[in-house]
Amino acid sequence: MRDWLIGPEIPGNGSLPGLGRLAAAVDIRRLSMLAAMLLLACLTANAAPQKEAVDSAFDDAMTRYQLPGLAVGVVENGEVVYIRATGRQRGGGGPGINNETLFKIASNTKAMTAAVLARLVDAGKLKWDDPVTKYLPDFRMHDPWVTRELQVRDLLVHNSGLGAGAGDLMLWPEPNRFTRQDVLHGLRYLKPAYSFRSRYAYDNTLYIVAGEVAAAAGGMPYEALVRKELFEPLGMTRCQVGEWRRDEVGNVAQPHVLRDGRYVPGRTDGETVPAIPMAAAGGIRCDLDDMLKWVSMWLAPEKTGLVAGKPWLSAEQRQAVWSAQTIMPLSRRMREWDGSHYSAYGYGWRLADVDGTQKVSHTGTLSGMYSAVTLLPEKHVGFVILINGDAEEARTVLNQVLVKHFTAPEQQRTVAYYADLLDAEARAPGARAAASDATKAETGRPATVAELREFLGVYRDPWFGEVDLCPAGAGVEFSARKSPRVKGEVRSADGRWRVHWGEDGPDVDAWLEFAASAGGVALKMSKVDPDGDFSNDFEDLALERTGICGPGE
Repeated sequence: MRDWLIGPEIPGNGSLPGLGRLAAAVDIRRLSMLAAMLLLACLTANAAPQKEAVDSAFDDAMTRYQLPGLAVGVVENGEVVYIRATGRQRGGGGPGINNETLFKIASNTKAMTAAVLARLVDAGKLKWDDPVTKYLPDFRMHDPWVTRELQVRDLLVHNSGLGAGAGDLMLWPEPNRFTRQDVLHGLRYLKPAYSFRSRYAYDNTLYIVAGEVAAAAGGMPYEALVRKELFEPLGMTRCQVGEWRRDEVGNVAQPHVLRDGRYVPGRTDGETVPAIPMAAAGGIRCDLDDMLKWVSMWLAPEKTGLVAGKPWLSAEQRQAVWSAQTIMPLSRRMREWDGSHYSAYGYGWRLADVDGTQKVSHTGTLSGMYSAVTLLPEKHVGFVILINGDAEEARTVLNQVLVKHFTAPEQQRTVAYYADLLDAEARAPGARAAASDATKAETGRPATVAELREFLGVYRDPWFGEVDLCPAGAGVEFSARKSPRVKGEVRSADGRWRVHWGEDGPDVDAWLEFAASAGGVALKMSKVDPDGDFSNDFEDLALERTGICGPGE
């Protein structure tokens, strides 16, 4: 029997091989067309249930959590295969949210800062193991040995020895009067909680240092460098960093906070959105379209985000960024939900395994804005979640459903399934109580001036600056001079002194403890809820009284 790829013999006076080859070519073209049609049919058949599954998760999350706004996008094989947005930029009416609405991406900024540094490594402008003082000669940590040994890579991997969130009161709540140089200078006064490189403890302040290292090596301010090295070459035209005009840019989501179980608008942007000290740690805003360009570049570097025909980042630096640098705790939830065996931090990314495949991810959390970026490189899939509301549970549940859709579709996990698991965790014996009114509420009674007279005055911390503990009407008020929203009424509660912050202040009240010191009176502070957000790092303050309250106080 003759091979069908060669084609049949043509009867007549001898063989005609040319016609045979022509017939073969026709057969091959027909087969190729048939194969393409079959592939298209398979892809179309697969796309419909995939979109249906993601739509279902999207709708369930919106309905269950009553989110003010939600945007979700999925990239597969370097192509955007799903994009959807709904809700309002600001609750109570106004413009709707779409794929071009800007959201604060918060700590998802960290991967961008790390990637810009990796670009500078590619360009030969710095090395990961360079000492930080090579670029910032005046930089100091509390320990001179750590100052000398601290490398560029150490700024990105949360193992400096600082406690979680150390120095964050210089960053939040916004707005405040701290500058980027204040933050860099203040680090020398923050005492370490652990040995250098001994363990993981999340920090934001060293990412600000990383941004300044990038600026020094790149020869321009951090914001300009990010635009030049990241936004422009990847076509991320809507992303914003530094100062910009809200109405000129337009289509900007505003944060929402939960009060009495309902979302209400939080602090909204003014006409001018100012440059902020923590830009390199969590200050970038992007829309869904641009975030999907960012994700596509990581998943298909030879196809998307090319610069002069070459990948935006070299294979060597991509590997460096996604290499485990600091071991992270492997939680019970990760083991039970994902079958995870390891958890680590790279350069701006969290690294883990899920159902036998690699996961590269990060989250972003600011008051009233939550985000998630998740990549499954071996599945060639990634997705983005943007929410303009305090929505930790919604983000966790929706992200988990999307992960499982690609890593273990046969499980058919739903929003309700994971929400029920979280409810069960909260009810389990020994579980940490959810944040309640006791964390930040007017418990106890207002303190009187007479009760606190011996402790009244101006106090100073070397990195946080001056605070006033002075009479305000019939009571006493705590007020930070460089952070106006760190202001509240002092109350007597459970035989202790407690500061109850205003609505726009820290989200956890603080205990006050006075003691005698060499200089007179020392004031120590701590969170009322010890498990509250670590960015309320009152425990890092070492306040000493330096003066008296002013006239009329």
